[in-house]
Formats: sequence, C-alpha cells, structure tokens
Amino acid sequence: MKRPLIIAHRGASAYAPENTMASFVKAMEMKSDGIEIDVHMTKDNVLVVCHDEKVDRTTDGEGFIKDFNLSELKKLDAGSWFGEEFKGQRIPELSEVLELIKDTDILLNIEIKNAPIIYPDIEKKTINMITEYGMEDRVIISSFNHYSLIEVKKINPRIKTGILYMAGLVEPWIYAKRLNADALHPLFYNLFAPDFVKECFENGIMLNPFTVDDERYIEALVSLKINGIITNCPDIAVKIRDNIGGN
Repeated sequence: MKRPLIIAHRGASAYAPENTMASFVKAMEMKSDGIEIDVHMTKDNVLVVCHDEKVDRTTDGEGFIKDFNLSELKKLDAGSWFGEEFKGQRIPELSEVLELIKDTDILLNIEIKNAPIIYPDIEKKTINMITEYGMEDRVIISSFNHYSLIEVKKINPRIKTGILYMAGLVEPWIYAKRLNADALHPLFYNLFAPDFVKECFENGIMLNPFTVDDERYIEALVSLKINGIITNCPDIAVKIRDNIGGN
C-alpha cells in the first residue's frame, strides 16, 4: 500500500452520517485504505459503533448508550440528521463493520470509548471479536484512555495500539515506548513541532494524526512520509496522496 494510508474518520463522514454503514461503504468507494470507528457498549453488553456517549446528536433518540439494550438502539434513526436520503440508517454493531470489511484489504482503527463512562471488559470483548474475525493484523486500537491501551497489550500483544491525544506532550515517543504502544494518534498540529516526526521514526513509533481535511495540511503531511492520515474527506486525501506520489 502507498503511504501515508488514508483512514476515513468515522467513515467518509463529510459525505454520509458518521459511524453508519452508509459512511463506511462510501469510504470504501472512495478507495480509503482504512476506516476509523468508535466503540461503546450497550446495556446488554453488545459492542456498537457511535462517537458520543449519548445518542442525542446523531439519532432521533435521547440518552446514554449504556442505558439502551441493542434492540432499543436499533430502532433509532441515525441518518436523517445528516440528510433525508440517509433516513433509516442505524447504529451499527462492531460485528457488522467487521463483516463488511473482512474480505477486503481495508484496515480498521477502533477507538475504544472508555471514559468518562467506563465499560467493564470492553477491551477484552473488542479483542475477542477481532480475533473471531481473524483480523488481528488489520486492526489498530486507539483511545484517549491510555489505561485501555495498556490493557489491550496485556490481553493480546499482537494487536497494535495508538495513543490519542490533543495537546502537546513532551517527548511523546518516549511515552509511547513506555506504554508499549505502536503509534501516536495526535491532533495533527503536533507533527509540525521541530524534529517531531524524526524522533518518532527513530524510536520506531508510527504516526497517524487526526483529523486532517484542509488540503494544505494534507499535502504537508504527505510530504512528511508519515504512516497514516485520518480524515473526513478520504477522496480528497487519496487524490492528493496519489498526485504527490506516496511511497
């Protein structure tokens, strides 16, 4: 695959409702190399794909995901808020996403949402499902809760992990090695700090910054020859990467 890999943030979320099957299919149609999703857990312990802890912003329902059974969640419309043509889109289960991409080359970035609401054993349940689909080598698990990433490595050291963070960290490549993480997933501005990319690569740490939609920044990051770019606009990023000539 060419580098950087283009990873569709919540699917092709500039063109379809985020974290829905429509968004994931659109990302695949746009030749994305990977898809980034967010995982929560229902009241009856089913792993589902949604960004927020509550369903209010992206469905016609109200309340916390943890307070819904799967059957209740599946009644909610997760598409109409974005456009009438997406009416009837539902909150997907993680298993549905894995089923969609299992016979492709698509990589999957699973962000575990385990703060501020704590879902007991969400790391183990997620890893068990990844293993069930035989996708250990095509998944990277990221989280803003870095304790979750430590737990992932305890459960299955084969699975790659990426440290999500926003503000500037001092020597984050050292921090990543302490956590036995494979990658940093910083807010993309962090990559323009002096020697940041050089230090990460010299320490064997991959770089997959988020969320990059501005063409100027996509071009700059492609030129840095990083590992991946997480974007809401995978079609634009793929075009820029291919025009510049990714490695």
